[in-house]
Amino acid sequence: MSTRESTGVAAQPRLPAATRATYIAFIGCGFAFASWASRIPQVRDQLHLSSQQLGLVLLTLAAGSVIALLLAGVIVHTFHSRLTVGVMSVLLGVALAVVAFGYLWGVVPLVVGLFVYGFASATWDVAMNVQGAAVERLSGRAIMPRFHAGWSIGTVAGAVVGAAMIALHVAVTAHLLVVGVVVAVVTPVAVRSFVPDIEPDPDATFAPSSSGSASALRRWLEPRTLLVGLVVLAFAFAEGAGNDWISLSLIDGYQLPAVVGTLGFAVFLAAMTAGRWFSDGILARYGRVTVVRSQGVLAIAGLLLFVFGQVPLLAFAGLLLWGVGASLGFPVGMSAAADDPAAAAGRVSVVASIGYCAFLAGPPLIGYLGEHITVLRALLAVVVVLALATLITGALRPLSVDSRPERESVS
Repeated sequence: MSTRESTGVAAQPRLPAATRATYIAFIGCGFAFASWASRIPQVRDQLHLSSQQLGLVLLTLAAGSVIALLLAGVIVHTFHSRLTVGVMSVLLGVALAVVAFGYLWGVVPLVVGLFVYGFASATWDVAMNVQGAAVERLSGRAIMPRFHAGWSIGTVAGAVVGAAMIALHVAVTAHLLVVGVVVAVVTPVAVRSFVPDIEPDPDATFAPSSSGSASALRRWLEPRTLLVGLVVLAFAFAEGAGNDWISLSLIDGYQLPAVVGTLGFAVFLAAMTAGRWFSDGILARYGRVTVVRSQGVLAIAGLLLFVFGQVPLLAFAGLLLWGVGASLGFPVGMSAAADDPAAAAGRVSVVASIGYCAFLAGPPLIGYLGEHITVLRALLAVVVVLALATLITGALRPLSVDSRPERESVS
């Protein structure tokens, strides 16, 4: 038996445990985020923030995320996904505790907590995507969207629990503090089952020409990686706008109660979950480009129906289309970035960094437009960005071995 075969056989017993651990990492990250997002209206009311001011507060979370993503490729390359996710989950739990108490004291402690949350969440995000790509390679199936469905399952659970907490009049502080403790305890235990980010392959004909920080940072010069990042940015904008503004749009734009607004957020997240969970067969049959391009059109249709529907029933129908349409751009972009395992950490970091710019620019943009044309109408900005993204989805085509620029023959 060859060394390659031995490695593959040795990896197989670890694969089910690693798959479960990766799901837990995605679910935990999503649950924590939706728990925070579900309480945004109450935080806004406690601090008496306008839409524009709220957008600037949310900007601090995105700023922490972008700073982390600029460093995440080096961090994950150096410490590997298992240690990175474990440490960042604990840091995220601490950040949630700061947010839980900080918003009672004022804007400054709140934004400090959100900044740290953004840093921890973004670094965690890159690391778990690198691990997801490793598991995907070992399994031989396009299961990255299912891992992102796990993130969505976590967000649905977080949104539903959030709605229940609101209905039961549970304080924001108690709610977020418990969530922070659960995430910080469960996740580090689960990630012990992660597989190595790159399986050793002594029979390989090619080898990386460089490694470490220089290799990770060099990915910023690759045109294909940058185009994939722009596609991810558009779909991240669509997803992030939904996460941040659906509840407020339903409450302020459609004059619905807070509980219904949070349930609308849950409907959007459930639609995203379904789109991701049932995607593997569709991707295998039609390919990345066709599927993502079609979903962009679907998301645009859903957004237009949500903005112009005028009645709650049509708005909720729009949320379903919007959620399904926005579901695959981010995970498929992560898979495209990780086509070459030797460059996965650096490229995933670049693509995620570009994508997270949507979370950096999105909140203040929607908040600013919302002050002038209402938050509901401001969501039309997402339509424009998604329309442009459909023109460059060809960058998502799988990267063949022959076209990997960073590899060179070892003779």
